[in-house]
Amino acid sequence: MIYKKMLGMLTACLIVFLCLTPASFAAEKNYDSLFVYIGDSLMKAKSGDQEAIVENMAGFESEWNALKNDSEQAKGVDEHLLQVKSALQKDAGMDEIREELSSLSSSLVAFDKAQNPVNKGKDKQKLQELLPLIDEMKATVSQGDTQKAKSQYNELLNKWAEAETFVRGESVVSYGEIEKYQAFIRIAVTNEPLDQESAQSNLDALQASIENVIAGNVKKADNAAEYSLTDITHLLEESIEAIEANQLDSAVTQLNDILTIWPMVEGDVSTRDSKLYSDMETKVPEAISLLSSKKVQVDAAKSILNDLNERLLPLTNDTSYSTWDAALILLREGLEALLIVVTLLSFLKKVNQHDKQKWIWIGVGVGLAASVVLSFIINMVFSQLTAASSREYIEGIIGIVAVVMMLTVGAWLHSKSNIHAWNQYIGSQMYQAIATGRLFSFALISFFSIFREGAETIIFYSGMAPYMSLKQMVSGIGIALAILIVIGFILIRYSVKLPITLFFKIATVMIYVLAFKILGVSIHALQVSQVLPTHSIGSPFIEWIGLYPTLETTLPQIVFVALILLTTVWVKKRNNAAAAA
Repeated sequence: MIYKKMLGMLTACLIVFLCLTPASFAAEKNYDSLFVYIGDSLMKAKSGDQEAIVENMAGFESEWNALKNDSEQAKGVDEHLLQVKSALQKDAGMDEIREELSSLSSSLVAFDKAQNPVNKGKDKQKLQELLPLIDEMKATVSQGDTQKAKSQYNELLNKWAEAETFVRGESVVSYGEIEKYQAFIRIAVTNEPLDQESAQSNLDALQASIENVIAGNVKKADNAAEYSLTDITHLLEESIEAIEANQLDSAVTQLNDILTIWPMVEGDVSTRDSKLYSDMETKVPEAISLLSSKKVQVDAAKSILNDLNERLLPLTNDTSYSTWDAALILLREGLEALLIVVTLLSFLKKVNQHDKQKWIWIGVGVGLAASVVLSFIINMVFSQLTAASSREYIEGIIGIVAVVMMLTVGAWLHSKSNIHAWNQYIGSQMYQAIATGRLFSFALISFFSIFREGAETIIFYSGMAPYMSLKQMVSGIGIALAILIVIGFILIRYSVKLPITLFFKIATVMIYVLAFKILGVSIHALQVSQVLPTHSIGSPFIEWIGLYPTLETTLPQIVFVALILLTTVWVKKRNNAAAAA
């Protein structure tokens, strides 16, 4: 009977923890996320990381199955997805894998266009409306009327906002070209005095680019999906080095390359740091202007580029959590819940209060139900917060809260790793309940034990959620649940013989290791949202433990390790004193 109840409790735990899955795990119902999987896979193919491609395609397939329909274009995506999977399974060369990924991307584009047909005639008309504005602005610039030119430029931008989605769909390269010329025009008309020569030449170039798009003569980039933010930072660093070597023409060339690549990677920045996104689009052209003008301003240009590079670097390091990280959370929390419930049941049996076990199970059931309610509340709040522009900020704060909880809970666990301290803790609670005769107290003890584990797990998973896929989370929970079922059975049947002290010590080590990683990832998220600055140091970037090469992430992790060591010494002294007493 007890075994069935324990199995039922563990099954309920699975349901609870699946309910705890925050909204950020859920696949977004849009095609952009599917293109991200393909783009990242193409980058990984470039570096030969086949394991990452397999993981990306698993995520792609999961989301695609939720979005696809019975159209011919959808069948085309299915066919190319199978070809990619086949190439991965037979360990084909990276060139073949990249070719299959490109074909998959093309089929997804066709599906996207079929589902979201555009009225090209109407969109081209919006683009056509820009041309008279450009002619008017040319006349204004030739007259040297700065204020009127600024006003016309703002009107031009507003009209461009109505047409840019269409242009981007036609050609990301042409889109970037138009954006670049507009940035140069802005710099020219905001100069004091107005830079007529630069404004006129860039207005001419802008007009030519728009006319080409209207005529269907757009520029294509064969390897557009293969660029990443890392390419941008490399070009920034190369341009800074060229400036230091007084090779200004080379620096300008590198910066122009950035403007060409930027439209292909800007999505990685716009959703995470809107201020940096805006600065990249305005300050890179400004740096080019400073280096190309008659009065070259080297220091100002270099300062701009250094600032942009420092702010971009945190976004290039993409740490994520693994299936085993997810398993460790549930394993540690579930293990603690199991030990508490088993100890409570064993205690009642030893004091001949076997008939009161139902109160323990009532407490377990209510604790699980309360955890489910809390999970839905946090799930709703978290999904709304992460949908906002402050997503990285919220993720960072939640992660740090999780670390604080891990540190305090870990210290509590460590203090209970002494078997005498653990027995004393449970015994004092149970004896008090028996002495007062309040049967409700039995349920209350187990309720708080289970509810505390559920609440802690919600916080832990919320901190990890944005950095792992739903598949990883579910598989991690499944692995942990299987292990807990085995341990639960052994604990109930052989509880006297099991080394409880060892269980607690292992759980403590696991929670500290994972907390170290979450701390690094969370501070990194705050750097991305510019809540914290970024100062690079010479330490390595080690993804699996969340170690970043920045002062702001490394220093708190050092303090964290120091606190763990101090806690260990304190607990050991206290346990020795208790044993002696």
